[in-house]
Amino acid sequence: MLDGNERDELLATLGWWVEAGVDTLVDAAPRDWRAPPPRAATREIPAAAPEPELVLRKAAAGPVTVAATTLAELRHAVEVFDGCPLRTGNVSTVFADGNPEADLMLIGEAPGAQEDRMGLPFVGPAGQLLDRMLAAIGRDRTRAYITNVTFWRPPGNRTPTPAEVETTMPFVHRHIALVRPKAIIALGACAARALTGDVTGIMRQRGQWRTISVEGTDVPILPTLHPAFLLRQPESKRLAWADLLAVKAKLDAD
Repeated sequence: MLDGNERDELLATLGWWVEAGVDTLVDAAPRDWRAPPPRAATREIPAAAPEPELVLRKAAAGPVTVAATTLAELRHAVEVFDGCPLRTGNVSTVFADGNPEADLMLIGEAPGAQEDRMGLPFVGPAGQLLDRMLAAIGRDRTRAYITNVTFWRPPGNRTPTPAEVETTMPFVHRHIALVRPKAIIALGACAARALTGDVTGIMRQRGQWRTISVEGTDVPILPTLHPAFLLRQPESKRLAWADLLAVKAKLDAD
């Protein structure tokens, strides 16, 4: 039996773990928690059957590009990529959901705990709100395509760092080039900053159409508030609603 002090200490420790994002206390095998985290294993591409979609190419003075010609190739390239530290310790690589033939692409920042478990973006409370937001302009996941600028859950659901996002942006750019949307909604400050390069706050960026060039093609993009932010600040839903109406008007006019 625990005495009062031991019980209080245990409860305080459990509360701290929950706040830090710990969602399981049991592993399949014993683990030395004091040991440094293992390095991600390098995945080898068989020399006899090279897979060009896995290659990150960089010209002497140009940006990195991903040599994938289909979404299936791109998904595979992301799944075997070990250059982003976020992929370590997660259940899933969360690639995308929805209809890749849709004219609207939505890009958020990163998966959360439920997304990691299910392998799909925006399926938790923020995703349920996003579904209602889409329904408000007459759309659902059959008429939209949804992804993130990073494909793995950051520890404790924190915001991905700029360095982490930088490692995945070549895949994001290729993703956009393959889907060829007529418009992109950037959900939240992290996605807006990664896609537009604008480091100002999301309140200044939201509602302002931009044009980004992706592999030689110009794509209109509208930053707006992330659904997770709207859950915390419901009074801001009116701003997101105005942004959604602007997207609907633009797509309906095309």
